[in-house]
Amino acid sequence: MKVTVVGATGLMGTRVVDALNVAGHQTAAAAIELGQNVLTGEGLAEALAGADALVDVTNAPTYEADAVMSFFTTSATNLVAAAEQAGVGHYVVLSIVGAHGLPESGYMRGKVAQERIITESGLPYTVVRATQFYEFAATITSTLTTDGQVRVPDALIQPIAADEVAAQVSRAAVAPPVNGTLHVGGPDTLSFADMAARVLESRGENTSVIVDPVATYFGSPLRTSSLVTQDPAAVIGSERFADWLAAHAA
Repeated sequence: MKVTVVGATGLMGTRVVDALNVAGHQTAAAAIELGQNVLTGEGLAEALAGADALVDVTNAPTYEADAVMSFFTTSATNLVAAAEQAGVGHYVVLSIVGAHGLPESGYMRGKVAQERIITESGLPYTVVRATQFYEFAATITSTLTTDGQVRVPDALIQPIAADEVAAQVSRAAVAPPVNGTLHVGGPDTLSFADMAARVLESRGENTSVIVDPVATYFGSPLRTSSLVTQDPAAVIGSERFADWLAAHAA
């Protein structure tokens, strides 16, 4: 089976390509660095030629709201058109658990718009919504750090290893389209305070962690379970956050 992975040079794309190759599938890697531009359409026809499935793990290069919306709507529109022209039978896109419930976030609004373009295109599709990656826990903690304190929302987060998300995305790509959504989440549901404290401990830092009722997540207020999968059929990863941190402490 031939699968074209768009966004193939990023954190998730490299892992999806590896997982598909290990499973014995033929992959075509597409990314701006490789000559394929999702914003202009350049190189997409060639990258999708003969593909049975398209995996879209593209990511906006900025968090500015208008730019994010433009990126996701333009890229999805161009990829849908290229996939239709190439006769691709399955469009798999990676999205985010909780995106639809966080309209204050420009990034989340962009992901919702991307999903809508794909699901309403008429192409067979699968949306894989994942919780946040372990690999971003330190970045999240850093964004919540102000004046020597980490001020976190009073909310929960359910992070997961990027490798486990990639495994599910690659499996979805070679399975029949579900024309619906698959949810993937980590095995531990943590408070933001607990996540931040574990990140700091793994770094040997003693920064204070304060639960702040007005703290936001990339500018968006959170409800308790905004970032936790609510789907009883969700695929739950096996690698615990503590184990991942220990393995990546260096």
